[in-house]
Amino acid sequence: MDSVRGSVRLDTERFGVDAFRDGWEAQVGDGFTLPAFHHEATAGAVVRGLASRVGDSVITDFETATRVRVDSAFPDIGELRLYVVHRGAYILRRERDAIAVDAGQFLLSRSTGLTGYDVAAGTTAQVIGLPAEALGLFADGTQATGPAAAAEVRMLLAHTSVVHATLGDLSDGGVHASRNALVELVRGVLHGHPDGTEPGLAGPLVQAAGNLADQLLTDPDLTPALLARHLKVSLRTLHRAFASTGEPVAAYIRRRRLEQARRALLSPSHPTVSEIAAHWQFADSSHFIRMFRRYYGQTPAQFARDHHRSPSSPPR
Repeated sequence: MDSVRGSVRLDTERFGVDAFRDGWEAQVGDGFTLPAFHHEATAGAVVRGLASRVGDSVITDFETATRVRVDSAFPDIGELRLYVVHRGAYILRRERDAIAVDAGQFLLSRSTGLTGYDVAAGTTAQVIGLPAEALGLFADGTQATGPAAAAEVRMLLAHTSVVHATLGDLSDGGVHASRNALVELVRGVLHGHPDGTEPGLAGPLVQAAGNLADQLLTDPDLTPALLARHLKVSLRTLHRAFASTGEPVAAYIRRRRLEQARRALLSPSHPTVSEIAAHWQFADSSHFIRMFRRYYGQTPAQFARDHHRSPSSPPR
């Protein structure tokens, strides 16, 4: 597998379709040929997005302000494509039928036989292309569908977000690792659970668990075990993934709660220490004060007093 990488932005309103095609050919290259868009079909289309090539795979995120219709046949190379639709709808057309991927759904299938597609106005989606052999045996007629909010899909998209953000800084080894993790995460979507033994999944798993934990910081039931259940991995796998960061799962949750509590102390509404401790799920005020002083070197009250003092007031 090669270590080719590249990225191209899509903005038809500012630069047009031709500029995207030129950028795609330069940055994404052979093996992922675009269909021959008809200008009459794409005239006036407003689409924005970002495509990143990582080795032999391509990740494309996009959103449409207008309807997009492409009637040209795709190169029939039979690659695997995962479509994840968050808003709107994506309709894949074949000679004899059509497959609709509605908002909140994903579809994993081969590209064989595609004759075009329709994307509704207001669609936000990701399309991930992998070589046909990436997942081993996957017959042309086989497909997998399910909810876009599935834990496996969330973990996959956490990884694709990191790839987009870091691609230009990755070493060749990093490109290989990112591609391998991408394939394993897509396999996890296909089989309904990720392979917790794959070392390349540690980063995406930490990212997905961190994102989920941040959404649940005020939940009294938030624990490492809860995160593992939501992400459909064993608690041991989750702990092993976080071990690579040097910060245990429970420590990550505690640190994020303290950071949010610290921010609350700066609020103009001046919530009390007891209110903040309860909101961010510390056992009691004393526990919150001890943890805060351990992290920040002063009590919550001292921190709030120092930061609320008027700049013109002399220190006491």
